[in-house]
Amino acid sequence: MSLATLNRRLEAAKPSATYKIIDRVAARRADGAKIISLCAGEPDFDTPEHIRAAAISAIDNGHTRYTQVAGLRTLREAIARKYQRENGLDVSWQDTLVCSGGKQVIFNALAATLNEGDEVVIPAPYWVSYPEMVELCGGESRIVACGAESGFKLSPQALAEAIGPKTRWLILNSPSNPTGAVYDRDELQALAEVLLAHPQVLILADDIYEHLIFDGRDFLTLAQVEPRLAARTLTMNGVSKAYAMTGWRIGFATGPRWLLEAMEKLQGQQTSGACSISQHAAIAALDGPKDFIAHSREVFQRRRDFMVELLNQAPGISCEVPGGAFYAFADCSGLIGKRSPAGRELVNDEAVALALLEEANVAVVQGSAFGLPGYLRIAYALDDESLRAACQAIHRFCEDAR
Repeated sequence: MSLATLNRRLEAAKPSATYKIIDRVAARRADGAKIISLCAGEPDFDTPEHIRAAAISAIDNGHTRYTQVAGLRTLREAIARKYQRENGLDVSWQDTLVCSGGKQVIFNALAATLNEGDEVVIPAPYWVSYPEMVELCGGESRIVACGAESGFKLSPQALAEAIGPKTRWLILNSPSNPTGAVYDRDELQALAEVLLAHPQVLILADDIYEHLIFDGRDFLTLAQVEPRLAARTLTMNGVSKAYAMTGWRIGFATGPRWLLEAMEKLQGQQTSGACSISQHAAIAALDGPKDFIAHSREVFQRRRDFMVELLNQAPGISCEVPGGAFYAFADCSGLIGKRSPAGRELVNDEAVALALLEEANVAVVQGSAFGLPGYLRIAYALDDESLRAACQAIHRFCEDAR
């Protein structure tokens, strides 16, 4: 046996398409190119001052040692208050778990529950990591296509058809990465009615973009809309998007205690507790002033509006108005089959994304990476000047494509 032999599941898994693009951007920049990157899923704002101050205070007061695996009790209490206050969930601090980022919450939940052959229903477009995590944890993804005709959202009929005897989980992300689609109360209730008929199915509600929802709409999560599902729903969130704390690596969840205990057991042999300093910062985020959230939401909505307008002016591109997050999911099918200004064959969305990077110096991610070919995910978490320059470059590229 070769010493280079890897775990079969790891060999089958694909690297993150987003990070592959980010690596290409870094390489181009190292060669001196000025690239406008619209591929990273993180706010461009600084972490609010009171949160940074809490972290500094934690260091100054010696809070730099290991914490409990499930997180500081004070943070778990703050998380419980958040779920009570913002989501109407009747939970206590014992019903919470803190992880090193939202990604670890999802991975631990799948790793703790999936056995070989178990299926996970994943609506597409999906966040790139969902299917790979399922694969790494020994499960199989049941991908359900949800195109523009359904608003990129899972219908109750499609969900009912996807559930089978091996179904273990449904993953539901609202607002969505990559489309920004948001489920309303009626849509969630319709999905809940299907799930109530299938008591073997667990639900993972990925609410990480909860506070980035536009047009005055209210955010709702599944266990809030249908409390009868709370006993088998893991409602996950974190401080990364709403509080501009992506690098602090704090995710959290509430759900049935048997599941949280299993995830804690796994985490105890994996990373143990999350960074102590970041946990103290997260307490300040959850319990502190919230005016920053309203301001960032206004900024992102304004950017959304002018980005969608400008993208729809580019020949060969069309874009629906997203309801949340900070992504535009633009249909680029009008470019496929043409040649780029430099003569590249635009055979698919990946070719379009690569040509935009190489010729227009604009980095986006192809929709096929999210399970729906023919689209581009364009993140507008960047300053207005850069966004307008990127749209102008995309427009010139499209005009010159033949």
